Amino acid sequence: MKWCVPVLAFLVALAVGAKACGPGRGAGRRRGPRKLTPLVFKQHVPNVPENTITASGLGEGRIGRNDTRFRDLVPNYNQDIVFKDEEGTGADRLMTQRCKEKLNTLAISVMNQWPGVHLVVTEGWDEEGYHTPDSLHYEGRAVDLTTSDKDRSKYGMLARLAVEAGFDWVYYESRAHIHCSVKSESSQAAKYGGCFSAETTVLTSDGTIKTLPDLKIGEKILSLDPSTFQLTFSEVLLFLHYNPDESRQFVKITLESGKTLTLTPTHLVLTGSLKSNRIVYADDLKPSDKLLTSDSKNRLQEDVIVKIEQVMKKGVYAPLTEAGTVVVNDVLASCYAVVNSQALAHFAYGPLRLIHNMKESLKKLWSLINKPISGWNSSRSLIKPTIGVHWYGKMLYTLVDIFYPKILY
Repeated sequence: MKWCVPVLAFLVALAVGAKACGPGRGAGRRRGPRKLTPLVFKQHVPNVPENTITASGLGEGRIGRNDTRFRDLVPNYNQDIVFKDEEGTGADRLMTQRCKEKLNTLAISVMNQWPGVHLVVTEGWDEEGYHTPDSLHYEGRAVDLTTSDKDRSKYGMLARLAVEAGFDWVYYESRAHIHCSVKSESSQAAKYGGCFSAETTVLTSDGTIKTLPDLKIGEKILSLDPSTFQLTFSEVLLFLHYNPDESRQFVKITLESGKTLTLTPTHLVLTGSLKSNRIVYADDLKPSDKLLTSDSKNRLQEDVIVKIEQVMKKGVYAPLTEAGTVVVNDVLASCYAVVNSQALAHFAYGPLRLIHNMKESLKKLWSLINKPISGWNSSRSLIKPTIGVHWYGKMLYTLVDIFYPKILY
């Protein structure tokens, strides 16, 4: 059980060093009460468009009652919330789990702020087509809100309370209501790690270029040796996440050379020059930043970012190499995500590397002992990844979510 010590140390360090991706304030000294400032008319928080990564993100398409995604919507029967339900179908009560949680939190805040006043939902999930084509109402991710006393002077403060409740985007949209929305449930799944898209390619040790869906455990792919800061081939130990059918919101980065890198927002990348670089989240990058890429002779070089955009893609893949780094689409990236420290994340997965190395040592020993046996094959076996999130990574993030729930989404 000695491996438990580094894991526990990792959890403690993560509580301090990880990025708070959701609306929570994360770890740190508890703050005293502070005065809340109402939003002004037409103000929105955060101060970016609703469909950007740092707000509620891209829409994923309408949800109808016959769609498979419809079962992901949950009804909200909170008695402290008034649902207008003008259609008489109960549609306004249907929403994603995240939206429901934030709405229930806001309902408590409203009653505490104004005793005797209740939160009112005037618009929730829309199946009639009353909103703009890209509206998040069609996905159960948006609500329009007022108060039961219809006092419009309260709506600026109502918007501020919605921000405090954790909605991912709050807009004082009209004099008659405020608009709130949340990230998608698939976006929340990103807390289990970062991934690359299905068309991403890697270079194997035999000179073959493979897409991640075709890559197997045991193959060696181009990576960065952190001890020498030189490109080398490192073995794929496992896939932290492998799912051809899962859709996810990605950041697509286009470089001056024409190379592109598509990865999830909380994935780690190296930015800077060959002499001075640092690890950052993909969604912290901006045009004019530099990434490190490989040339035709597998040497590192610098390349400038010229464009960053959001895209929805199907298929998520996250190979873990022994080096903890990987060159994808000729661009250097980390194998890790969520934790803003390459060293800390690599340390946390140390037990897996230790187990792997022990297995390989035992195989070599067995090979030497049985060398006289005819037909013995000591070559490395290649394994097709299983679909899903690797149990070790899921365990780490689940433990952190239990003990430090504000750290993750």
